Formats: sequence, C-alpha cells, structure tokens
Amino acid sequence: MTNTTAPRMLEGLRIVDLTTVIFGPYCTQILADLGAEVIKVEPPEGDSIRIIGTPPVTPLMSPVHLRLNRGKRSVDWDLKSEEGQAAMHRLIATADIFIHNVRSDAIARAGLSYDDVRAIRPDIVYLHCTGFDQRGPYAGLQAYDDIIQAASGIASLPPKVDGNPQPRYVPMTMADKVSGLHAAYAVMAAVVHRLRTGEGQHVEVPMFESLASFNLVEHLCDKTFVPPTGPALYPRQIDPMRQPMRTRDGYIAIAPYLDDRWVRFFEAAGHPEVLQAPELADKALRRKHMSRMYEAAAAILPERTTAEWLDILKKANVPAMRVNDIADLPDDPQLQAAGLFRQRTHPTEGDYLEVRPPVRFSGYTYGDLPHAAAPGQHSAEVARELGVTLTQRKTAA
Repeated sequence: MTNTTAPRMLEGLRIVDLTTVIFGPYCTQILADLGAEVIKVEPPEGDSIRIIGTPPVTPLMSPVHLRLNRGKRSVDWDLKSEEGQAAMHRLIATADIFIHNVRSDAIARAGLSYDDVRAIRPDIVYLHCTGFDQRGPYAGLQAYDDIIQAASGIASLPPKVDGNPQPRYVPMTMADKVSGLHAAYAVMAAVVHRLRTGEGQHVEVPMFESLASFNLVEHLCDKTFVPPTGPALYPRQIDPMRQPMRTRDGYIAIAPYLDDRWVRFFEAAGHPEVLQAPELADKALRRKHMSRMYEAAAAILPERTTAEWLDILKKANVPAMRVNDIADLPDDPQLQAAGLFRQRTHPTEGDYLEVRPPVRFSGYTYGDLPHAAAPGQHSAEVARELGVTLTQRKTAA
C-alpha cells in the first residue's frame, strides 16, 4: 500500500542548478519529481529553452520550459556583481548538489570551479555536464545535440537501413535526453556514496561518451572481440524490411522475432504457405532468411485494417502495435490508464497538459509540484531565506 504521508524520496536534498536547454534541466526535473529541492539559477534573459514553442500568454514561458522546469524555483541573480556572487556562495553553502553545463574555462572565470565550490561546501556533489570528456582532444569544444548525434554514430544509422547515403539525425533531442538520464543516476550514486563515506566528489557526465556508450550496447556487435569475429552493427536493427508496415487503413509494427511466433503469425494471417518456401523450411533457415519473412508480412498486412490485425495477433500471441503519431499520444488508452498526462492550470499561462513521471513506486506517490516559474520569480524569496540583500535584482520579464 502506498504511504501518502511519507517524505518525498529525495526530500532534504538541495540542488543548485546552473544548467540550460535540455541536458541538465532534464536531469534536475527528474530529481525534482522525486522530491529534491531545485533552485535554478538563470541568466537575466532566462534559459534559452524558454523560447522553444509558442507560449499562449507570457513571453519566455514556452511549453518545453513548462515541462522541463516544473517544481524548480528560479533566481536570476547577477553573478558578475559582488551581491550576486555573495548570494550564490551563500546558496552553495546550503546545497548538497551543484550542477552546471558551463565550459571549464568559463566556470573557472566565474569562480565556480570544483575547487571554488568545494571550498564553500566541502562535501558537495559537483556535477559537470560536458560535451566531451575533459581528458580528450575534444575537451572544450561546443556540443549540441546535432553535433553529438553525428559524432556518436547515431546519424550514420538511417543510411544503413534505407540505402540513402545521406547521414541523418534522429528527429528528437536524443543526445540531450540520454545524457540527462546518465546525469540523474550519476547524481544519485554520488549522493549514496556521500551518505556512506561523508565525502563529496566531482562528477563529469560527457554527452559524446554517453551517446557512444548508449549506441554501442548492441551496435559494437562482433567488433567486440579482439580480433573481431565480424563487423559492427546489429544486423536485425539495420534490416531494411524490419520497419512499420502498411495495413489497409494505416501502419502497424509487428515483432514476431522468435521462430514460433513467426509460425503463428503466418498461420493467424491465413498464409501458412509462406513457410513452405525452401529457404524457410526449418528454424535455422528462417533465422538466416528473416528478411524474407518480413517481406512476406509486408505483402500480407494490407489485406486487413490495423484494428483487425491487432485483434488477430493478440489472440495469436504475436507482439504488435499500431503506429501512433506524436499528436495521438495524449489519447492513447494505455497512456490514459497509466495517468501519464494530467491537465493542470498554470497561474499565468492557463490550462496545459503535464507529462507525469513514467516510473511507478509501490511506496511513494508523486506530489503536485509547483508550476514552472517565470525568470527570476524567486530571486527575492531565496535571497531572504539566505539572509542576503540584493539591491539590484533584475525584475523578471
């Protein structure tokens, strides 16, 4: 039974968040969802993610900002001023975690390197979100999602499937989000280490290395061995026939994979004769010629509607799912039943859909987090809590 009166899981942890865009804010959004207190330190013009999308009322209150920065307080202290620096140092002294995505030379000029911050709070967990591991020749280079998708081999994968030689990006901020997940678990591991030892530490989460590691889980494949037993790339993932397929009224994804499921698929589809072909006569041959089975499935699926196939394949115990458009997801019955979406009312922006955390715990219920803040909305409030007077605080736009 869920204990609704228990403290939130990361309650008591204070995070100073000096990150922008998606990589760092996605990490701290996850931690805020779990109960950490996150104070977001923004430049006077606000985090640049505030301009992505169309806000209905207030400039700098974009839909992406609402999703990434819920539950965080925002301050926009001038860190170049003596007052702003004093406030920042006072805040760091009360913090458990300091996280930033500023390049090493710039953060050092701001007086917020690991040694600077550790001098204020010796047991701080200091997380640096970097583009590239600082030990390598790319250290200090600027990194954006496109750059990392290119460098990590992600952009090279679509041509392996469709034969178009033009490398292409996966159309999402994949590098930022994957790196943000690495950063979230890194923070929690470092906090556990501090609980056991009393020691803080410097943690680096580089985007390039994070995405290369992520990509190579399966795609290093036979180049894993020394010497290699074959090429890189997981063959099933780059099979050009292993794609969503057209039905009579839309598209469907099927995943028979195992041999007995392929047999059941063709039987349920009413085409057992496909497996009578000499190249598909036994399990070993079917595994060798799996593309031939995908090709046959693509010719069969237009015979019925997506709904008809989903019913037939569910009864046959063959994994299948309709291909959703992004815009369809809020109406998906599974996501509705899981409570992933919830309509809320922002005090200035009106009604919006909140995408809730996907992980469910038996002993913890996510609380209602405050809505995403306007730039600098909490500058004076946090300063008062710290006993700091700021005479030149910028008023939020």
